[in-house]
Order: sequence, then C-alpha cells, then structure tokens
Amino acid sequence: MPKAIRIHAHGGSEVLTYEDADPGQPGAGQILIRHTAIGLNFIDVYHRSGLYPPPGGFPLIPGGEAAGVVLAVGADVDWLKAGDRIAYAVNVGAYAEQRVIAADRVVKVPDGISDEQAAGMMLKGMTAEYLLRRTFKVKAGDTILFHAAAGGVGLILGQWAKHLGATVIGTASSADKVELAKAHGFDHVINYKEQDFVAGVAAITGGRKCDVVYDSVGNDTFPASLDCLKPLGMFVSFGQSSGPIPPFSMSLLAQKGSLYATRPTLFVYNARREDLVASAEALFDVVQSGAVEIKINQRYQLKDAGKAHSDLEGRRTTGTTVLIP
Repeated sequence: MPKAIRIHAHGGSEVLTYEDADPGQPGAGQILIRHTAIGLNFIDVYHRSGLYPPPGGFPLIPGGEAAGVVLAVGADVDWLKAGDRIAYAVNVGAYAEQRVIAADRVVKVPDGISDEQAAGMMLKGMTAEYLLRRTFKVKAGDTILFHAAAGGVGLILGQWAKHLGATVIGTASSADKVELAKAHGFDHVINYKEQDFVAGVAAITGGRKCDVVYDSVGNDTFPASLDCLKPLGMFVSFGQSSGPIPPFSMSLLAQKGSLYATRPTLFVYNARREDLVASAEALFDVVQSGAVEIKINQRYQLKDAGKAHSDLEGRRTTGTTVLIP
C-alpha cells in the first residue's frame, strides 16, 4: 500500500509519522497521481506545530507542493491523461507517495524542467511571481529589501528581481548564506547577526531607502522593516518564521511615511484557475530562459521528513529542499 506522512496531533518533528495511506480513486474532476518529488516549505512546519490550524482537522497529511505522474483520470477531465507530468502548489496533502487531487489545481510540467525542480519551485516560485509581478510590480530602477535571502523563495526572487532590473538587497544570518544569496541575484546582503539591517539599508541606499520590503520572518524584523521604506513604500508580510507580527496601530504607518502594508497569500492570488496557469507559465518561462536557476540543495527520503523539518527549523538548510518518495 502507498505510504504517507501523517500528523495526528500538533507537536515537534516527532509527530510526523510514516504510515500506510490509501489514496482511493479519482472522482469527477479529479486525478490520481504518483509523486516523484515533494517540496519542503516553512508552512509545513506551521501546520505541524499548530501555528496554523489543520485544514480539515486530524489526521493531516502536510505538504503544499509536489510533482508527479498522472496514474488515473476521473470523469470530466479531458485535458490530462495517464502518464502526463504535472506539478502543483496547494494547501496540504503532498507528503504522500500517491494522492487524489482536483485536476484544476495542477499544471503540466514542460520539457526542460525536471520533476525535482518542479516540486521544489511551484509554491516558492509562484510566491515570488505574485510578490514581484502583482503585489508590488517591481520595475527597473526599484530598490527592494528581502529578508531570509538564502531561503527557498529568496533564491528564486533574488534572481527574478535582478532580471527585472531592480537593485536587490537581502538579509541573511551567516557568511555562507550571504555568499549564497549574492550568487542568486542579490546586489547587497546584510548579515543581520553582525549588522543592524536598518543602518545597512540606509548606508547602501544613501538614505533613500527601499520601494518595497518583502518580509517572511515576522516578529524579529518588525517594526524595523518599516524603517527601511521610502515614504509611500510598501511593506509586504507574507510569512512569520520567527513568530507572528504583534498587533499594531494603523497610525504607525502614517508616522513611518504614509506606508502601505499588506498580508498576501499565494492561495488567494491563485484561487482562479486562469491566475494559477498564468503564474505557473510565467515561472516556467523565466526558468526555461535561464534568468532563474532552480538548484536542489538538500534531498531527504519521505520517511525522513522529521529530520528535514528539524534541519529547516534549525536553519541548517538553504534554498530548495525536496522529499523523495
């Protein structure tokens, strides 16, 4: 019987259990797929720890992105067939050897992109796409700040933002991560363990500051991120790896320069099928053009998902990590 990682209660990495999981057969509008690679993301930790409630309750199969091969097609699905290569980014359910999924949530993987690349870039890459092209439309001449520059989203977004002509500033926690980010499009990377990043941004920009700050760290970087923005700049909070941002008064945005602030999510931006397809196509195009390179920096067996989570939380991983069924 196919295996999956299930969570039966919130907790540490030890609650990830590897067990039998029958995916069933696809119904109308669904497909059955066999995963070939599964992406690892910090949102998986949030679901495991209880920071985010489990969609549908327990037991929960975590994981939001994967690639694989279609095994069977349900009724009313006429654009996919057995053997097609597909990939997706959804909320949960990816930590499995096989799964049934709604056909309208997957996209075909083009030639020239490997299954591991697809699995490791769908959630992170489409996150970079909506952040750069829709939340704040980055253009040539803009200056941006991105926290956690050596993370999975950061290594993609840095390359893509540079391709768009922006000046790209990042933050990272070690010398190795600084160098990794610089090799992936970042013009400047501030080691926040050694330097105050607000002062660093001011020095880099000559006091002009940034047009937008992309922040997935949360508690540890707020409200300092606001001090890195020009008047009328935009603060984009799209994650909270260090804990949630505490409640704050809207007047703070006025005091810091009539700033804009938003808390976007990929699943709202790509809720419509046409937006999902357009986002994936933009990602595939920029990767196939060579402007963005997707490297797999860590691989773990699916059964070792607990170690993968521990390494991710311990900041012992960089860039893209995949689980192999």
